[in-house]
Amino acid sequence: MSPLYQAKFGDMISAHLPAGYLVGRLAARDARILAAVVVGAILPDIDMLWFHLVDHGRTHHHLYPTHWPLFWLALCLPAFALAATAGWRRTARSVLALLAGTWLHLALDTVAAPVFWAMPFAAAPIELIEVPARHGNWLLSFLLHWTFGLELMIWLAAIFLWRQRRQKQTARHDAGPF
Repeated sequence: MSPLYQAKFGDMISAHLPAGYLVGRLAARDARILAAVVVGAILPDIDMLWFHLVDHGRTHHHLYPTHWPLFWLALCLPAFALAATAGWRRTARSVLALLAGTWLHLALDTVAAPVFWAMPFAAAPIELIEVPARHGNWLLSFLLHWTFGLELMIWLAAIFLWRQRRQKQTARHDAGPF
C-alpha cells in the first residue's frame, strides 16, 4: 500500500447513490439532471474495479485519479464549455449535474476518509473525522462508528422522499381524468 495512505480504510460505504438521488431530486424536476447527479455520485468508485482486479488492494482507491476533485474538474469543464458554446443547454446542464454528483461523492468520502483534494499537485489528505481501527476488520470498525449513522440518515431521507413522490404519483393516477 502507498505510504501516503497506510493507516486505515474508512470510507462512505453505501450512501452515495441515495445522496445523489436526494440532491438530484431536490435540485431539479428534469429526469436527465437527476440521472446525471446520481451517476456522478457513484462514478468515482468505478476505480474499485482497478483496485480489486488489477491492483489487488495495494494502493487505496482514494489515490486513483477518479477520487481527485481536480480530475473531474479537468474532465467536465471542457465538456461543459463545448456544450455551452455549441448551444446544447440541456447537455451543458447535465455535465454540470454530473460534476456536482462527483463532488458530492468526494465530499461524503471526506467525512470519514482522506480525500486528496489538491491531487495531483499536493498529496495532502483531508478528512473530517478519523474512524479508528477498533476491530479486526475495517468494515466492522466503520459500521460500528457513529459516522455510519450519517449514512443511515441519508438512506432514510432518500427513501422518505422517494415514497412521498410515489404516493403523489399514485394519488394523481388514481384520481383519473374526471
